[in-house]
Amino acid sequence: MAHTIRQIAAALGAEAAGALDLVVLRAAEPAQAGPQDLALAMDAKYADGLAQGAAQAAVLWPGADWQGLGLKAAIFVPRPRLAMAGITRVLDPGPEVAPGIHPLAVIDPTAQIGPGAAIGPFVVIGRDVRIGARARIASHASIAEGAVIGDDALIHAGVRICHHVTIGHRLVAQPGAVIGSDGFSFVTPEKSGVEEIRATLGERDEIRQQAWVRIHSVGGVDVGDDVEIGANATVDRGTIRATRIGRGTKLDNMVHIGHNVQVGQDCLLCGQVGVAGSSRIGDRVVLGGQCGVSDNISVGSDVIAGGATKIFTNVPAGLVILGSPAVKMETQIEINKALRRLPRLMQTVAELRKIVTGSVQKDGAETEGT
Repeated sequence: MAHTIRQIAAALGAEAAGALDLVVLRAAEPAQAGPQDLALAMDAKYADGLAQGAAQAAVLWPGADWQGLGLKAAIFVPRPRLAMAGITRVLDPGPEVAPGIHPLAVIDPTAQIGPGAAIGPFVVIGRDVRIGARARIASHASIAEGAVIGDDALIHAGVRICHHVTIGHRLVAQPGAVIGSDGFSFVTPEKSGVEEIRATLGERDEIRQQAWVRIHSVGGVDVGDDVEIGANATVDRGTIRATRIGRGTKLDNMVHIGHNVQVGQDCLLCGQVGVAGSSRIGDRVVLGGQCGVSDNISVGSDVIAGGATKIFTNVPAGLVILGSPAVKMETQIEINKALRRLPRLMQTVAELRKIVTGSVQKDGAETEGT
């Protein structure tokens, strides 16, 4: 898509200089940028790359000598990553879904489709579904009966939105996401081995046969406005009450949200995070990749958990945690330092044991001689 430097600067709310009507087609790293590319050199350390490429325009750091860098136009941004959000938003056309409803889409007559929607081939939309204005739904997506989706949704190929799921405005669902699958909830007629171990912390009176009886999921899923669901992420429906994802929360690829979980607003859950059933996640919580949250616990607002942290107990608001089991990050760093010292410590202990053993033997020989 073609944009002028003036248009991009206006979208960013940024200062620009030079030939503002210069047209660019895409963004590129400085060394690889061609004449129709917008080079991204938002830090002085990337300036040398501009000489290797052929860009006529670039996004630069404030106060950069754009003319001295051989450019015809420049945009100046103080916060590079925030600028990246704006630049990519302007340049990203999204998936190509033709306006209107494709003839190969299957839509129940009772479904309500908002104005300006674009629905691709092989999309299936069930009974009493309501979809807001300007939705874009790519091929092979399915939306089951009773689901409600707000305005300006972007639903990529192969997304599954299950029955009676309610979603706010501006949803982004990446390919393969599943919203509203049944929760993983089973029970045994008698107390199970798992229940016994939880109560005794490891002791078992006997091992006996047991069969699992399914607890059905009759709750739904409620998703707030401006939520993004990553590729192959899954959000299970609640058992009785709805599973909830708060406004502005972003789920990365392959995140799993269990049944009855309540996730707050503006959270960031990175790849392969798993949150077990009935846990509660506060607002603005960040869980790094491969974090795990045990069932029926609470993680307070503004908690940040480093990658691979395993959370087994309640976490107060505002803590920064790391490790398995999770502890304060500074504590885990000291634990890691101590672990690295263990081989040297063990060697020291072995040497001391030799000295002590030798001394004892020597003392014993002297005692016998006396």
